[in-house]
Amino acid sequence: MNNEQFNSIKHIIKSRRTVSWAKMNGKLIPDETIMELLELAHWAPTHGKTEPWQFFVYSGAAMKQFAADHADLYWNNTPEDKRMEGTREKLARNTDKASHLIIAVMKRGNNEKIPQVEEIAAASAAVQNILLGAAALDIAALWSTGGMVHKPALAQYLGLGKDDMVMGLLFLGYTDEPAREGSRATHVSEKITWNNEAINGK
Repeated sequence: MNNEQFNSIKHIIKSRRTVSWAKMNGKLIPDETIMELLELAHWAPTHGKTEPWQFFVYSGAAMKQFAADHADLYWNNTPEDKRMEGTREKLARNTDKASHLIIAVMKRGNNEKIPQVEEIAAASAAVQNILLGAAALDIAALWSTGGMVHKPALAQYLGLGKDDMVMGLLFLGYTDEPAREGSRATHVSEKITWNNEAINGK
């Protein structure tokens, strides 16, 4: 890898932004492009080659049906005193302007030697690959963990096993909104501890 390649990757990583589904414009992404993004996901790092990612891809009428089902799951599995009609309506309409919806799942393998946290990390890396590929293609993306993402009802809806985990809903589409400036809450130096000398003669 040379400096030009590094600078290209650096630009994509630092310019990637979350785009709300409400700011997407309804323009469709070719299915072939979605497959290319999923191919990038499949090259995420994975301990023991367990490849613990699985993706449920929705578009068109199937995507609209999932949104309606998601809203029903919320309504039917939320205590009456806590559920809100506004949230139900939002879940039913949040795919209206998206091109595709991908449900990312950590599918637990049979190798018990691999800790669950490593499988979650691998599945998260797969999602990041999708987001970076989308950014490189000027595709708007939202990684959402709202709604029923972390609730048993959605896992049951998808037919997942007891050790599997929904990592999030990925809304993909295009937007007419200009890219936002990025910001971090802290400087990177606050997150780093350098160790370059032995301590106590060790």
